[in-house]
Amino acid sequence: MTVKESLQELVERMQANPEPIRPLHYVYQFDLDENEPFQVRFDSGTVEVLEGTPHPADCTLKLSASNFVKLLRNDLNTTMAFMLGSLKVDGRVGLALKLQEILKAY
Repeated sequence: MTVKESLQELVERMQANPEPIRPLHYVYQFDLDENEPFQVRFDSGTVEVLEGTPHPADCTLKLSASNFVKLLRNDLNTTMAFMLGSLKVDGRVGLALKLQEILKAY
């Protein structure tokens, strides 16, 4: 499954059950390998995927495309990935932890 397909599947699950994301008002940016960056914007129970960087990011995650798919499936140990350098976080690190908890809900 590609990054785009995995992300679209997640967005559909979130839109079907917005309660866990209702309190979120954040922009996450993802820099994957050599792909163009994209952002995921959470705002009061809605989620929007944006190409490029149209908004200031609250938290930027830099990782490989394959690790991103693992993250979406909750198959990535983010603590270990961070310690080994395969996941880098810029901005509010606490939001990266919050994202992992949100993804577990879906």
